Amino acid sequence: MADESKIALFEEKPISEAVMKLAIPTMISSLVMVIYNLSDTYFVGILNNPIQNAAVTLAAPMLLAFNAVNNLFGVGTSSMMSRALGRKDYDTVARSSTFGFYCALLCGILFSTVYLACSNGFLTLLGTDSSTAGATAAYLKWTVGFGAAPAILNVVMAYLVRSEGATLHASIGTMSGCLLNILLDPIFILPRGLVMGAAGAGLATFLSNCAACIYFFVLLYVKRGNTNICIHPSMFGFRKEIVASVCGVGIPAAIQNILNVTGMTVLNNFTSVYGSEAVAAMGIAQKINIVPLYIAQGFSQGIMPLISYNYASKNGKRLKQTIRFSMVLSVSFMTATLLLYHFGAGFFVSLFMKNDMIVGYGRQFLRGLSLALPFLSLDFLAVGVFTACGMGKRTLFFAIMRKVVLEIPALYILNWIFPLYGLAYAQLTAELILSVIAIAVLVLFLKKLPNDKEKNYVA
Repeated sequence: MADESKIALFEEKPISEAVMKLAIPTMISSLVMVIYNLSDTYFVGILNNPIQNAAVTLAAPMLLAFNAVNNLFGVGTSSMMSRALGRKDYDTVARSSTFGFYCALLCGILFSTVYLACSNGFLTLLGTDSSTAGATAAYLKWTVGFGAAPAILNVVMAYLVRSEGATLHASIGTMSGCLLNILLDPIFILPRGLVMGAAGAGLATFLSNCAACIYFFVLLYVKRGNTNICIHPSMFGFRKEIVASVCGVGIPAAIQNILNVTGMTVLNNFTSVYGSEAVAAMGIAQKINIVPLYIAQGFSQGIMPLISYNYASKNGKRLKQTIRFSMVLSVSFMTATLLLYHFGAGFFVSLFMKNDMIVGYGRQFLRGLSLALPFLSLDFLAVGVFTACGMGKRTLFFAIMRKVVLEIPALYILNWIFPLYGLAYAQLTAELILSVIAIAVLVLFLKKLPNDKEKNYVA
């Protein structure tokens, strides 16, 4: 079935209007998700206990690992669905959504099972020691041991809903869980509440993800006659073309997040050598720096259905205009944020902990991390374009270059040359090089596109 209002948005609305209508709800959702991520750090920080704060930081790679599944079955499936919509192939849209949903559910259950069976090994891998292991395990019990499936499902279902252009509904679902988490954090964490510390932050996260899943289930039930998204078991199967297309985009996106987890784990292990104060400071700086990253990522995700649809429907002129407009907006925003962070680094870090040593570390870390922001925006846009167009190999190339070839080696080298403080500049080193590559690859891609709808369309 075709939703005429969505078709008009993809095909006829002015580029600026279409981009902002799709991107703004996703960016707002991403901003709320950032606040939700900062919430754990903020309320645990109120306890003024570096060990509790370090536990949330050390656990972060495990939660980031969920994004590997989110990207495999969320990004991969939504890209397939949007391209199928562009071809008016509604049966493929329905079957793709069912495939993505049930595979994500099974992976979430598997994730929890493996963690519960090997929790001690994971704690060692994350860089915990005798002082931080207990608090980190308490946080992970709720977020991973019990909460992997709802954490993954609510993100994947948001991708499925967003693939049809319903970015507002996708954002409301995501935000409902985030806002609940923010409300529950002080109740579970602080002395005036249940005084659970990091464990309370984990419990709040688990309950909020469950609430977000319920929203999406209700939404799909209410819209069951006006959507191509389907999660009925009878539609689940392993059609070769669906599996190949979802995995062709999703696996490179998943590998990208696995490499992100690897990079964060390497960074945390380096930082942990310098004590819990350094770990807490790096965690706070990363959380603050992730605010613009999430917004830029939300922008990229918001416009992906528009890019996928016009790529599949062979409207090269509209696709080029979308990419150019998006690049100007994204780079401008990231540059403004860089300036804000450079001059206000100490103030932002002090909002989370009133500890002079942590604020001193964090100020330097945030200034170093934020220098990469304008260059990261180009990387995000390039990866978003290639993901939307089903070009998994190019997405994988960027992932390997970013972490394996550039950033992780830079962590080793810079920490050796400038102990501790050099770690904050590894991302800048990687993104300077990668942004040049991103511009070159995007220019070549745009040159291959026709100026309007043509039969001889070349990928």
